[in-house]
Amino acid sequence: MKSILTNSLQNSITYSAYRTLVSQLLAEGKSTGPNQSEDLTNYSKLNDRRMQRLDKTIKIDEETSTFIQNIDQQQTWLVITEGWCGDAAQNVPVINKLAELNAKINLRLVLRDENLALMDQFLTNGGRSIPKLIALDSDHSVLFTWGPRPSTATQMVVDYKNEHGALDAAFKQDLQVWYNKDKGQTLQADFKALLETVLQNA
Repeated sequence: MKSILTNSLQNSITYSAYRTLVSQLLAEGKSTGPNQSEDLTNYSKLNDRRMQRLDKTIKIDEETSTFIQNIDQQQTWLVITEGWCGDAAQNVPVINKLAELNAKINLRLVLRDENLALMDQFLTNGGRSIPKLIALDSDHSVLFTWGPRPSTATQMVVDYKNEHGALDAAFKQDLQVWYNKDKGQTLQADFKALLETVLQNA
């Protein structure tokens, strides 16, 4: 596991480089990842616009901001993502805003389909769901993981699957509406709770 994490960190990029990569690929009519299709490119275009908007509009609440600024432990937040993933587009910009609050937090991103050995260590219910964040200490030990969705959205998915058996286009639309209304607040609360647990056990 440590060697997989180390290799993935060596392949990782900054949030800024990730945003540039997604945009450059779109200029070539491509999405991230080895599989290319018109649908994936269209999702990436939509997500690129979402990320641009969120980069400008996301606000971190004062309580969470103060809490993160007071963390004095070196951490690396390694996020597994892809440009075509709608959940990643809604959540990774918020994670970036949180990481920017503290110089001790180093945010790094890797593409899922180029790092399947890492992805397969951090499955969600047996699936390669993204985004997935792995928080590491200075020795590359795992402090906590998060993903692929904020807690409220996760419950929405569970409830819908229980009732309908699978997620469909109508649900995905409802989920995007929820994200737009939530404005990253649930993710902030989730992260604060996870970090509080980590610091209490340190």
